[in-house]
Order: sequence, then structure tokens, then C-alpha cells
Amino acid sequence: MTDAPATREAPWPVAVLSGKLKQYLDRLGTVWVEGEITQWGISAGNVYGKLKDLDADATLSFTVWSSVRARFDEQFKPGDHVVALVKPSWWVKGGSLSMQVFDLKHVGLGDLLERLERLRTQLAAEGLFAAERKRRLPFLPGVIGLITGKDSDAENDVLRNARLRWPAVEFRVVHAAVQGDRTAPEVVAAIKRLDADPAVEVIIVARGGGDFQNLLGFSDERVVRAAAAVSTPIVSAIGHEADRPLLDEVADLRASTPTDAAKRVVPDINEELVRIEQARARLGMRLSAMLAREVDRITHLRSRPALADTAWIIDRRAEDLTRWVARGSELIDRTLERATARTAELRGHLRALSPQATLDRGYAIVQGADGHVLRTPAAAPDGTPLVVTLAEGALAAVSRGPAQGRPVTDAPAAGPVAAAE
Repeated sequence: MTDAPATREAPWPVAVLSGKLKQYLDRLGTVWVEGEITQWGISAGNVYGKLKDLDADATLSFTVWSSVRARFDEQFKPGDHVVALVKPSWWVKGGSLSMQVFDLKHVGLGDLLERLERLRTQLAAEGLFAAERKRRLPFLPGVIGLITGKDSDAENDVLRNARLRWPAVEFRVVHAAVQGDRTAPEVVAAIKRLDADPAVEVIIVARGGGDFQNLLGFSDERVVRAAAAVSTPIVSAIGHEADRPLLDEVADLRASTPTDAAKRVVPDINEELVRIEQARARLGMRLSAMLAREVDRITHLRSRPALADTAWIIDRRAEDLTRWVARGSELIDRTLERATARTAELRGHLRALSPQATLDRGYAIVQGADGHVLRTPAAAPDGTPLVVTLAEGALAAVSRGPAQGRPVTDAPAAGPVAAAE
């Protein structure tokens, strides 16, 4: 075997390349892998089979030599979930790669439960199972999404019981695998599809029970996270009491069976009609009792003395009115008497101070032509026209100047239009 690099002018023989591949793969050593047996054929004591990945689309061929197979204490068949200790093996002569199996074990229930418990603890720590995340289901959903196996008893149970309880209910049914490798991706796709439908108000995931290992798809992390991420309430009706799938923990409501899911999601129309009649009867009784109490109260009020004879109200008010009228008349008379006396008193004062009263005693008022009252003789020189006002009229006069010591009593009497000397 040459170590020189291969070139176009000096290529490697096929045997050299095949040998180098074998040397390289032999150095990889052994490794434990997990998968599902999809092919198991025995020839000359040796086993030739295929191992498929549990999630991805990937398959490996493997070989179990008779000497290794003789040490197995378990029987294997297609469909078994196993872990295998394998080592890559390159067949130089045939140019093919296979995995040589040195040990093979079933994945036991204990291993599955341990893995499931670890996942349960992780998701619970993230809060996916918290009670405050649970949403209330609508009282009467108009459209229900249903994820179940095609033509399954679970589908028939949900549809039949829901329509018996409420005939007008509608369903959007999406069929998906409910066991096996296709369960997780198909259920996840169905959940997302129904959640995207605005008419769907609640989603039921139903399966009629089964073996624990057949229900592992409903504990798949992808299914649990998809159920936790949707906005539509989810009801889990897997129907396995002993070992609850993780979907039961994250669902907004867990139903023990598909029939129980239908009963808890859809109200019974007959029960609701009975409740309505009972409520109407209670309302009628309460209304009648309230009206009877009010009638009794009004009757009691009408029987009181104050309302039995209403004339006392008028009589009492009439007495009060008469008393106040008399009192008002008395007050008015007193007021008028005081006002009359005051008026007479003021009239007397007015008359005493009036110029007319002075004139009545024999005095006169002398005014100049301009109407000013003359107070001194100097104000009326000789020839000044004067008006002399007496008690009962006025005289026209002419001034003759100041009197020279002539007494007033000696003055000649003047007529109505006499001139003063």
C-alpha cells in the first residue's frame, strides 16, 4: 500500500483506496447508538438488518455475527426500540459500509420512564405546567377542533357525544397518527393548523388509551411545546390513567376519556334548558315575594292614622292660617296707627315752620322784580318795582326809598295793585 498522494498521472488502485478507508474507519472505535429496528434478517446464523433514527430520516445497515448473536439473552424483531454498541466496518472486497454490532439491548420501560421524568422536570421548571397558564374553556364553543386517528373509536365517541349534548356544535377534524414515529410531527402540525383557524374556539386531542409505549408520542417534547405555544385552549383526552402523558400536564383541561372530553367541552342542551326553567321559576318566586311585601307595606302605611283620615291636615292648617291672619291684621292695624300719629306730628311741625303760617300771622314777603326776597331797604332804591306777598294774595308796589323813622303802623293801606310810598 502506497503513501504517495494520488494524481491523474499516478492514481491509486481501488484496493489502495478501499484499504485506506478500512484503516481510517477501524480507528473510530465503538459507539452506542439508539434507534428502531426496521429490518432483521438471519442468514447462516448471522443477522443483517437496518436501524432507523427515531426522529430524523436516517438509516444505517448493521451486521450481527453469529458469535455475538449467541450471547444475546433477548429476542429482537422489526419495530423494537433498541440501543446498540456498534463499530463501523468497511468491506474491502465489496466496497460497502456497515455497522458491526457487538451488543444490543432493548430500551426498557425503566429507561423510558427515567427520560420522561427528566423531561417532565425540565418543562415544569420552565413553567409550562403552571396552573396560572391554564385557560378557561368557552361555555359553548361554536366550532371545536379535533385531532385524532382516522376512523378511530375516539373520533366517533367525541362526535357522537358532543352532538347528542348540543346538536348545533361544529367540528374541524384533523386526522393524525396516534402512535409510532409519525405521532409527534403530525400532531404538532395538526395543533398549529387548528390554532391558525380563527373559527376554532377549543382543540381536543383524543386517543382511546393504549399501551404506555404506544402513547410516547404524546409525551414528545415537540408536542408539549406546541401545545403550550398556542392561543386556543387545548383539551387532552388520551385516556391513560396509570402513566399520564406530558400533554395532559400542559393542556388547559385533562379529560379521562374522549367521551369525558365531549361532556366537559360541550354543555348538555337538556340540562341547560332545565337550568333556565329553574332560574325563571326562582326569579318568578322572588318577584312575587317582593311584590307581596310591597303590597303589605303600602297597606300598612295606608292604615296609619295620618293617612286613614286626611281631614286633620286641612283642619290643622286652617287653624294655623286663621291665627296667622288675625295676627297679621293686628300687626297691620298697629302699624297704621303708629304711621297716622307720626304723620299728624310731622304735619304739625311742617305747618309751624311753613312760610304760609308766618303770612297768616300778618307778615308779608317783599320780592324784587327778579323774584329775589328783599331783606334790607338798600336792596329797593326809590322807584324799584316790588311784589308784596300776603297771606291771601300778592300786591304790586313801587319803592319810595327807605322810610325815615316812620312807624310801620302809620303806613297807608294798599289795594291789590297799590303802589308803595
